[in-house]
Amino acid sequence: GLTDTAKKNFGGGNTAWEEKTLSKYETSEIRLVEIIENLCDSSNFECNNMVEEHEEHIEAWWFKWRKKNTDLFTWLCIEKIEVCCLAGTYGPDCLACLGGPERPCHGNGRCDGDGTRGGDGSCSCNKEYKGEFCLECADGYYNSHRNDTHSVCTACHDSCKTCSGAANTDCQDCKEGWTRNENACMDVDECAAEDSPCSSDQYCLNTDGSFSCEACDISCLECTGEGPGKCKSCIAGYEMEDEKCTDVNECALPEKVCVRENEDCVNTPGGFKCVCAEGFEDKDDVCAPVIKTEEAASGNVSSPATHEDL
Repeated sequence: GLTDTAKKNFGGGNTAWEEKTLSKYETSEIRLVEIIENLCDSSNFECNNMVEEHEEHIEAWWFKWRKKNTDLFTWLCIEKIEVCCLAGTYGPDCLACLGGPERPCHGNGRCDGDGTRGGDGSCSCNKEYKGEFCLECADGYYNSHRNDTHSVCTACHDSCKTCSGAANTDCQDCKEGWTRNENACMDVDECAAEDSPCSSDQYCLNTDGSFSCEACDISCLECTGEGPGKCKSCIAGYEMEDEKCTDVNECALPEKVCVRENEDCVNTPGGFKCVCAEGFEDKDDVCAPVIKTEEAASGNVSSPATHEDL
């Protein structure tokens, strides 16, 4: 708020007038009200409630203590009402966090209660680190740099559970899905097993450290890979032709599959459908001629009676 209101509504024009007027605004109650209104975000209930509760302290700081104590946060929150601590400290007595207030948890984690009068100062380490001071590397990471006060943990190779370096030859233990082969952790090909880990309508796709089961082509009953060319056998409506499952055209078979009069056969992938021929429609399971509207209307009109002159 102090920065935002430092030169509000001033800039350009009569310099002498500005300096005189600005000096009055700088210490005015109007400016104080603007600062208080902008101390907290409108949605931060806790902050707004605290400002309202301690408004008298803020006014006292503005009119009496501001020149001696220029930092409102330190004067009010830390020294006067004692609800905060400086960054890097915690608890009722604002003790230093583990690792010191300059770099709590050695910069590798979060200090419990940091900047508040609560917490116990313990470290919650980032995912790469572990230990009381967050200086040790968690599983899957190794120290790429380390001294008494600094530790940098870098990710191991994907195959390593624990390691001493970046390569798969630096693994101390292999992850599940990998196995030690000579001096390195190598991928286990689960798909090479005699019994496939996937169901009969799926094929096995090996991935680094694992595998996935993918759906066979729609034409396959069983398969060894992607596409109709990898089918081991075909579902009904398809037949093996040139080493791949191909749609059977039931409409071209010697024996008719659509047997009603005025009915056509339409081939579909893996099947067929019977439809009435053009100019016919399905009525009561019979393909009957379509009656045009005009014809229907004329059929319903009675012939005019014939009268002879007497």
